[in-house]
Amino acid sequence: MKNKKRTLTEIGAAGLALYLLCGCTSKGGDGEFASDVAFMEKHTPIVLLQDGNAAVAVAPDYQGRVMTSTYDRSEGPSFGWINRPVIEKGILSPEEQKGKLEDHIYIFGGEERFWLGPEGGQYAIFFKPGDKFEFEDWKTPAAIDTDAFELVKRSDKSATFKHEAELMNYSGTKFQLGIERTVSLLGAEAAEKSLGVSVGEGIQLVGYETDNRVTNQGDKAWDPKTGLLSIWILGMYNPSPETTVVIPFKEGSEAKLGPKVNDTYFGKVPEDYLKVEEDILYFRGDGTRRGKIGISPQRSEGIAGSYDAKGKVLTVVTYNVQEAPNGFVNSMWELQKEPYSGDVINSYNDGSPAEGVAPLGPFYELETSSPAAALKPGETLTHIQQTYHFHGSEAELDQLAVELFGVGLETIRTQF
Repeated sequence: MKNKKRTLTEIGAAGLALYLLCGCTSKGGDGEFASDVAFMEKHTPIVLLQDGNAAVAVAPDYQGRVMTSTYDRSEGPSFGWINRPVIEKGILSPEEQKGKLEDHIYIFGGEERFWLGPEGGQYAIFFKPGDKFEFEDWKTPAAIDTDAFELVKRSDKSATFKHEAELMNYSGTKFQLGIERTVSLLGAEAAEKSLGVSVGEGIQLVGYETDNRVTNQGDKAWDPKTGLLSIWILGMYNPSPETTVVIPFKEGSEAKLGPKVNDTYFGKVPEDYLKVEEDILYFRGDGTRRGKIGISPQRSEGIAGSYDAKGKVLTVVTYNVQEAPNGFVNSMWELQKEPYSGDVINSYNDGSPAEGVAPLGPFYELETSSPAAALKPGETLTHIQQTYHFHGSEAELDQLAVELFGVGLETIRTQF
C-alpha cells in the first residue's frame, strides 16, 4: 500500500480552504469557548460545527480531534482541556524532541480524540519489539499523535476525516489500515431519542457523535494469535474541585462477572478518590491525583458521565455496545496472560506522577473502546461514541441524572 501521509502544512491548507469556503469562521465572544477557538485558530485550522448556540471545534491536523465544545459559542464555557503551550509550540523536529515529553507524546489536549489500542502488552502499539514496558520506551504512534487527517466532507453540523497508516506491534506484526472519522452535532431531539430521557426546556446542551471506523487495507487477516487493534476514544475535560465521575455497572458476584472495577493501572486508587457500591462507582475528576479506573464489558451498562456541581453541568458519554467475539484488548504495561480481557470504559484523573513532578494537565478523562478487531482484508470495524453536556437548574439536571445513572445529584456531589 502506498502511504498517503501528507504534511501538516499540506493537509492544513486543504482543510482550511474547505472550511473557509463554507463561510464557517468563528465569531468573537467573551466566553471561554470563544477564547479557546480564537487561540487555536492562530496556530492550526479549526472546523467549527454549530447548531444555534451550540458549537464543536474540530482540528484536522490533530487527527480530526474534537478540541472543545459549548452550549453557547459566544459566552459559554469550554468543556475541552486545551494545552495552549504545546499547541503554540507546534510540532518539533526529531532533534528538538529528544529528551522532552514530545519525544513520547504531543499532549495537545482536546475533549475527544481518536486513538488505537492496545497500549501495553505483547501486542502493544506504543512499544517496539524489545522495548521495556517503561515510560522511557513508551511512544505514541504518529498516526494518532502528529499525523494530520484529511478533511474530505463537511456541512454546518458534520465533518468527515480520513487517513491511512501502517503500524507495527510489540510482537512485530504489521498492520495496514484505513481510518475514517465523522464528527456530527446532536441536539435535544437526538439526546432524547438515543438516551431515552426528556430534556427540559430550561436545559442548555451541546451534544456530538463520532463515528469511528478502521479498515484492514492489507492482504492478510488480523489474527488474535499475532495481535489485534481496537478503536480507543478518549476525552480530556477541564476539571474542577466539585467534579465527580459516575459510572453505573451491572450488579452481580465477582465469580460470575469479575471485579467491579480495575483500579490498578497506576497503583490502587485510595478511598478518598474512589467509592464503589453494588452497581455504581464514584471517582474524583478534580485533576489533583493521578489515577485510572476501568469497567469490563461484562459489567458495563454502556454509559459513563460526570457532574460538575460548580458549573452545574452533567456530562454523559455512551457508545455502541456490540458483540465482541475476540474480547477487548488489554493495555496493561506487562506481558499478559489474558491479552483480550481489557476494559471497555475507563476514566482517568490527572495529577502529579511523582513528588515534585508537574501534572500533564490537569484534566480528567472519560474513555470508551471498541472490541478487538479481527478483520479480514477489506473488512471494517465501527465504534460510535456520543457525548452530551447538559447545563441547567439542579432540579432539571437531577431528573436527568436519576434517569441516566439511577442516582440524584445530591448523592453524586456528596460522595467526597
